[in-house]
Amino acid sequence: MYRTHDCGALRLTDLNSTVTLSGWVQISRDLGGLTFVDLRDRYGITQLVFNMDTDAALCEHARKLGREFVIQVTGTVQERSNKNPNRPTGDIEIEVATLKVLNSSKTPPFTIETDTDGGDDLRLKYRYLDIRREPLQRNLRFRSKVTIETRKYLDQQEFVEIETPCLIKSTPEGARDFVVPSRMNPGEFYALPQSPQTFKQILMVAGMDRYFQIVKCFRDEDLRADRQPEFSQIDCEMAFVTREDILNTFEGLTKHLYKELNGITLPDFPRMSYDDAMRLYGSDKPDLRFDMAFEELNDLGQGRGFGIFDGAQLIAGICAKGVADQWSNKELNDLTDWVKRPQIGAQGLVYVRFNTDGTIKSTVGKFFDDEALRGWGERFGAGPGDVLLVLSGETDKVRKQLGELRLEVGRRLGLMTPGVVKPLWVLDFPLLEWDDDTNRFYAMHHPFTAPKPEEIDKMNSNDREVLKGLHADAYDLVINGVEIGGGSIRIHDRALQSKNFSLLGFTPEEAEAQFGFLLGAFEYGAPPHGGIAFGLDRLCAVMNGQNNIRDYIAFPKNNMGRDMMIDAPSRIDQGQLDELGLDVRVRE
Repeated sequence: MYRTHDCGALRLTDLNSTVTLSGWVQISRDLGGLTFVDLRDRYGITQLVFNMDTDAALCEHARKLGREFVIQVTGTVQERSNKNPNRPTGDIEIEVATLKVLNSSKTPPFTIETDTDGGDDLRLKYRYLDIRREPLQRNLRFRSKVTIETRKYLDQQEFVEIETPCLIKSTPEGARDFVVPSRMNPGEFYALPQSPQTFKQILMVAGMDRYFQIVKCFRDEDLRADRQPEFSQIDCEMAFVTREDILNTFEGLTKHLYKELNGITLPDFPRMSYDDAMRLYGSDKPDLRFDMAFEELNDLGQGRGFGIFDGAQLIAGICAKGVADQWSNKELNDLTDWVKRPQIGAQGLVYVRFNTDGTIKSTVGKFFDDEALRGWGERFGAGPGDVLLVLSGETDKVRKQLGELRLEVGRRLGLMTPGVVKPLWVLDFPLLEWDDDTNRFYAMHHPFTAPKPEEIDKMNSNDREVLKGLHADAYDLVINGVEIGGGSIRIHDRALQSKNFSLLGFTPEEAEAQFGFLLGAFEYGAPPHGGIAFGLDRLCAVMNGQNNIRDYIAFPKNNMGRDMMIDAPSRIDQGQLDELGLDVRVRE
């Protein structure tokens, strides 16, 4: 028996018990007559004590233990004289009688502590050491509990878990595919799925009614903190449902997860249209932990001889409450420089300071007197101590820039309160997006998304502006400014699906070659259906107030899409290439 207890189990109620523990040496401290060792496993840390007066040879043996040695000890549980209130086992220690080294260890390349000195790539290279750290272990345990609770909830809702293929057909829509050559079919390729979209729709045609899968998805995209080339989704589809049925079911899942895992009871989720989200917050995933919605000023800002405003499509701003006395001119100038960075792209920033002494100071005071600026303040609901921050220019650009400025002001003022959870359903996204470079429409969500029923007839229009105004029966779940998941009611009629393919630039032949299996299935009694997918890694991070999904993936890739531990991707043997009929020329 390697252990009778784990390293997080023992308490004062176990005093005088003889126990056996096994684990890794976290740290050792030689205090002359006594040597202390912290022994760690995934359950916790227990202090061991070796007494020179009791057993000198054993104490000498303990002094030779290095960090990360794997050891087994047997001893007696004693009460600590110097307790550690920050550790569950901090009231006890083990007076060791026997010590066995199960395996020695090289000195690790970084400290395996809660706060480590290892850089990102170094910790990814030695990921098996990084996972020994308590924060990573806690995150992976949390992820496991999320999947277990998700399965429990969906099972209660009569969903069936069904696996779909990982070797599928490549399609040009969406992100880039990862492709896999077929040895038995020379010159032909599989693709790894970006999502199980068409398969789960086929399952609805097949009568499975409620499907889910915790599934790996693959997208060959540029990476950032909340994106990986392979990631996991909670993927779901339902038949004979309306949008309301889906929103209620998966709002219920979200509430269940927060209640069971975070102990938080969430109220009903508010809803907002995509158009309102963009108009009020400049984002389709607004962070509602603080207000600071946009107000528009075209009627109050134009016709006063200020050319920048007079030539703008949109003048809009936000009100920062109670900062007039905190923010100096230097800080306002710093915000101006911030919005002028290339990443934001604003030409400048207009501010109006309503001082607590009743005076008003503005960068456009030459063009707008105090009475006019008070009118601005009334529009924003501003009072003494508040500051207005205003941008102008092309409508879409201003909203995006102002949305970024709103988030930056929220960060600087500490308005994104940890522990506060603000979910939101964003509804009625555009059906199509026009791209000037390629002179064609793309699907905002994916090609199988249904338009709003009342707008179906508009799909026959030849007017580009009418088509730009089409809305999808689509929805996203946003929590604290992060998109957790999205979905839609799907098209289930072959003629309507063919029409949508046509708007997206597919010829009938191209649509048949790529999606003929789905179009054919629609001819055999496809039910009305819809679904949603949550990003599992992202959901776990947001539920813990974090933004880096790599901390919830056991073996993630770095920002270049490389697995630093196994050194992948890598070149393969020429014999394998020959078998696959591939002629690979690497550009040096």
